Amino acid sequence: MSDTVQDQPAAAQPAESIDRVIIRFAGDSGDGMQLTGDRFTSASALFGNDLATLPDFPAEIRAPAGTIAGVSAFQVHISDHDITTPGDAPNVLVAMNPAALHSDLYRLEKGGSLIVNTDAFSDRNLAKAGYDADPLHDGTLDGYKVYEIPMTELTKKSVEHLGVKPRDAERSKNFFALGLVSWMYTRPVEPTLEWIKTKFAKSPQVIDANTAAFKAGHAFGETAELFDHPYEIEPADHEPGTYTNITGNVALAWGLVAAGQLSGMPLFLGSYPITPASDILHELSKHKNFGVRTMQAEDEIAGVGAALGAAFGGHLAITTTSGPGVALKGETIGLAVSLELPLVVVDIQRGGPSTGLPTKTEASDLLMALYGRHGESPMPIVAASTPAGCFADAIEACRIALKYRTPVFLLSDGYLANGAEPWKLPDVESLPDISTEFATEPNGENPGGDAVHHPYVRDPDTMARAWALPGTPGLEHRVGGLEKADGSGNVSYSPENHEKMTHLRQAKIDAIARDIPDAVVEGDTDADLVVVGWGSTWGAISGGIDRVRARGRKVARIHLRHLNPLPPNLGDLLAGFDRFLVPEMNLGQLSKVLRAEFLVDARSATKVKGLPFTASEIEVAILDHMEDVR
Repeated sequence: MSDTVQDQPAAAQPAESIDRVIIRFAGDSGDGMQLTGDRFTSASALFGNDLATLPDFPAEIRAPAGTIAGVSAFQVHISDHDITTPGDAPNVLVAMNPAALHSDLYRLEKGGSLIVNTDAFSDRNLAKAGYDADPLHDGTLDGYKVYEIPMTELTKKSVEHLGVKPRDAERSKNFFALGLVSWMYTRPVEPTLEWIKTKFAKSPQVIDANTAAFKAGHAFGETAELFDHPYEIEPADHEPGTYTNITGNVALAWGLVAAGQLSGMPLFLGSYPITPASDILHELSKHKNFGVRTMQAEDEIAGVGAALGAAFGGHLAITTTSGPGVALKGETIGLAVSLELPLVVVDIQRGGPSTGLPTKTEASDLLMALYGRHGESPMPIVAASTPAGCFADAIEACRIALKYRTPVFLLSDGYLANGAEPWKLPDVESLPDISTEFATEPNGENPGGDAVHHPYVRDPDTMARAWALPGTPGLEHRVGGLEKADGSGNVSYSPENHEKMTHLRQAKIDAIARDIPDAVVEGDTDADLVVVGWGSTWGAISGGIDRVRARGRKVARIHLRHLNPLPPNLGDLLAGFDRFLVPEMNLGQLSKVLRAEFLVDARSATKVKGLPFTASEIEVAILDHMEDVR
């Protein structure tokens, strides 16, 4: 039978110290689970824990209330030591309604704690969630530690003295849940109470209701005869410095702002809102004081067109999107290749094809970034691997774009975009100088001997062409989509010139390999098997490899930040191993690249469920490959 905890005596025991916990908040889209998880995460960050989060949004914008399609969840892993993932299986599941229970119960570890809002378990809601019988009483929850709490009713009672209407009072039940779980895990209270005051400053009654509900939940945990004791997770041993809790999209936006300052150029974003990239537009629009200019265009094509025009005019140009938008931007990105102008194309990948899974993560745009344009149109590719790391990755993408006069892809994904972790603010003096110089003097002459500007005269070291601002006296020139003659930039239909320019554009991208760090082997350098990863698989691969090595098995890893060009020493590193495993949130795209480039038997471990890998999945994949003697 399930261990339903209702009538146990309250025990005045001190908090039990534990080293980590994984909590998943789940409810209807209107239940405020993202806010609840975010506030619990922020309190944990202020307390000093290491953490990783996984917001899990419903794929439909307005799925019917009470249905599985409308379930919204937020998973957070907090610890007193370094962690790299939001956790394999929650230790605690907070289910605000039957649909949340039906949707997420399978994730909860056996023997885990289940906190249920019993008020939501009406016959109507049970039917909406697909239950034929009440799971609280039919044995479904056998093996779990179940806490049945009438959260809705308790919330209403806690605010009735404020004169709040019952329907409005019910909206505060997520704060009751937050207060309860905050007591269970000894989270600091004041940061949440202050946040409530700030967030709802325009509505004093909402402040009072949410505050009352939060305090009621906290008091319920402390006084109700349900819980043996609270738990305590000590702060993690972080490197000294100033930290903030940050999501991947915010870190990426701040990296772009920093790149604008480091380059000494105004930053321009031409973008069209698309999940999960829209937050970058929202964040950048707040920073006009740093010379940031944002334009919400009427569509994807207009967004990238405006950005490319800004690049021509001497701006650090950015366009943000997700997979469907990359497809629409393809022709203009190809034009940027032809013009050889700096342009950073940020692709926050999501499940596809077409509209696919707008709110779910995937990393299946690698081959599109490599080859998804007309003609031979090579582009550098930088891939982010952690939410906090998006800051430095944005600067790196801008550095390459400016230095080599080329559009650059920066790949992130929905998991990184919405996930959060602590980030140590960098020393500004340590950030790279990515300033660039514009042409100021003519670099050629016309047939009559007059000095003119030739836009395709190249720097001998970088092969980057001269970048002249329009309107500079004496540097009038033209660029465009028609093939240009090497040097002069005149339109040329010569077969020999086209082949020369095609090779020049490719050679320029290939040469960037000299300007990126070598790949690094981590783990057991004498292992037979190396795990090669890219993007957001970094955390799960780290956790999986740690578990395999703890078993006494040898395994190495290489994680790639630069995907085009690849690190110059990668081929030599791969030659030192017999077996290759490539975990990807696609059907094996990097595997294809490694097979083609280095003729290695790169085996794939794939996942396309709209969810990131877990460490246990990587562990199993590694062990399976080790046992495969074929």
